[in-house]
Amino acid sequence: MHFVFDLDGTICFKGQPVTEPILQSLEQLTASGHEVVFASARPIRDLLPVLHKRFHGYKMIGGNGSLICQNGNIKQVARFSPTILVKLKALLEKYQATYLIDGDWDYAYTGPADHPILNNLNPHNLAEKKPLEKLSSIIKILILTSCNMEALHEDLKQLDVIIHLHRDEGILDISPTGIHKWSALKQLNISSGSYIAFGNDTNDISMFEHAHHAVMIGHHEILAPYSDEAITNDVNVEQQIIEKLAEFNVRYA
Repeated sequence: MHFVFDLDGTICFKGQPVTEPILQSLEQLTASGHEVVFASARPIRDLLPVLHKRFHGYKMIGGNGSLICQNGNIKQVARFSPTILVKLKALLEKYQATYLIDGDWDYAYTGPADHPILNNLNPHNLAEKKPLEKLSSIIKILILTSCNMEALHEDLKQLDVIIHLHRDEGILDISPTGIHKWSALKQLNISSGSYIAFGNDTNDISMFEHAHHAVMIGHHEILAPYSDEAITNDVNVEQQIIEKLAEFNVRYA
């Protein structure tokens, strides 16, 4: 069985690395013959710092499916087409948007100097901040502020892109069309119904839809209909996750 884990808000919290007790539970899964895969909205450069180095050879999906990393090497980059990029850049200018835009490794940032997202951005200085025009490829756009976020959202809906609205943070998350966590899982030859998924947000819907069993961390009203069960996100959330993984390890031995 494959086990696929989102990171932020699922097995790591408040920008902190995955804790050692959870890491040991993941290693117990692999010792039993299961395969662990990480699937995050983070690009690979920001995914690595929250995982201990002994996990850096595991299969990873970054940028909500735009990046695939195997054995520490990025194997796939899905990028916006030049035509779509022209339209996206025009909208950014029209609505005076500030952003975090990811290339396959480096990034462009124009958001507030005190934005919370900076806590998770390039913490180990693995990448370089560049002007937007200097990025060789663009895999994901996070719009942080705008003079009219609602109107910008409506205009973005007219483009051939995938949009996730993170209401709690007030952020628009934009990916190339056809790119999501399930599309990346297929590229890793993981078939529908052959994995257990853990997630907490709308960008996990595609992988929940095709999971053998889907576990939601906390409660998200849009994700909930795609979930088979939920774990309450409280002070005991990590212990509950560890117990659930031990249960699955026995059930799918």
